[in-house]
Parts: sequence; C-alpha cells; structure tokens
Amino acid sequence: MAEVTIYSTTVCPYCVRAKQLLERKGVVYKEINLSNEAPEVRTELMQRTNHRTVPQIFINEQFIGGFDQLYALEREGKLDDLLAS
Repeated sequence: MAEVTIYSTTVCPYCVRAKQLLERKGVVYKEINLSNEAPEVRTELMQRTNHRTVPQIFINEQFIGGFDQLYALEREGKLDDLLAS
C-alpha cells in the first residue's frame, strides 16, 4: 500500500473531501494540519511544491496536487494503481 500524506488546514472543505475520498477507499494516510504547525512548515511546503493552497497531497512522496487532481485521478481510474504501488 502506498504512503499517503495530506497537508491540510482546519477550515478547508477541499481537505475534508480529499480525506473522505481516501477513507472510502480504505486508505490510511498521514495528515499534517498546517493550522497546528509552525509557519516554517507551510513555507517549506510552498517551496517544495510551488503551491500555496491546501490540501497538498503526496503519494509515495510524489506530489500529486490538491483535491481536484486527486479526484481527476479517481475519475480516470488511475488512483487505485497509484495507491497500490
């Protein structure tokens, strides 16, 4: 099973939807809630991905994007393969 990490915030509806999609698929993920982290964590993440919004989702340390990209992978039938690796 793939290692999945989601960077989120407390008030983000897209973060909730991304987590719900993964939970429906039975995926165990690590969540890093940026609302509870030092500002440097968000800065490092933005430098790593060049994205400012959340969620930011990684599968096996590969940045796949946010909820829209996660959902697109699901619609295209590619998400299960990524999660199985």
